[in-house]
Amino acid sequence: MDPLIKELFKPTDRQRLAERTGYYKADGKDKPGLEDLRKIFGVIDLTTLDVRDTDEKVEKICIQVNHLPEAFPEAGTVAGICVYPVFIPVVKKMLVNECIRIVSVAAGFPASQTFREVKTREVALALDAGAQEIDIVISVGKILAGKQEETLDEIREIRTLIGNKGHLKVILESGVLNDPDKVQQAALVAMTAGADFIKTSTGKIQPAARPEDIIVMADAVKRYYQSTGKKTGIKPAGGISTPEEAFLYMKIIRDILGEEWINPSLFRIGASRLANQTLGAILKKTTGRRQEIKYF
Repeated sequence: MDPLIKELFKPTDRQRLAERTGYYKADGKDKPGLEDLRKIFGVIDLTTLDVRDTDEKVEKICIQVNHLPEAFPEAGTVAGICVYPVFIPVVKKMLVNECIRIVSVAAGFPASQTFREVKTREVALALDAGAQEIDIVISVGKILAGKQEETLDEIREIRTLIGNKGHLKVILESGVLNDPDKVQQAALVAMTAGADFIKTSTGKIQPAARPEDIIVMADAVKRYYQSTGKKTGIKPAGGISTPEEAFLYMKIIRDILGEEWINPSLFRIGASRLANQTLGAILKKTTGRRQEIKYF
């Protein structure tokens, strides 16, 4: 085991984790205020990862994002657009706001069960096409089998390949690991290998994002930061469709890591349906009228 991972790993007090999860869920019944809603909207990676995706669908999403300032001036804009690698050129061509990040999955997403050479080649192609952030899936089977060093080496190779060309998010598939100690180990492996973000889920397998996993991940991020001085971002993803759900995750991260984490450089939410729901909630706060938004 890597010495840093060995030093930072703390066996989970499962009763305490259950108590903390219950506390946050009870506290999560609170409704987000207007500023919280704007922050939620501003950290969304607007995601389309569907086998039916086409150039035309991705173009439409980019046009909708381009027109957000005129259509919803109260809301701000999203943090990124996340697509399959083949659609990166479409986003690069169509997206007007250079502050919105071009995000691509790669490296054998969503299963991560392919040759390492294929993974690195796909990451390189995605970067060459214009991706600014790469979301990869950790080798879940290796984590479950206790092969931490192999996993660490693989992610390090990808991180080295990316260099200063972009950011690396590592998806833990926490619901599949389904054990807080395994989630913690995966988080520490990813961070030690150089991940800029750790992410809960692909959204392709259930369960996806869960509060208890975010607590474990945030605790690991805090210990890693205290030990190394490096801040790692967190991205809950999968099944988050309402502002209230997003607010719950935001409150967990804010409570454990502080307000400085609540910005797009350290906090993202991977979602598709959440954007419309959050726009509707913002309009209700600003106009007093409940509106069902179907913008995206």
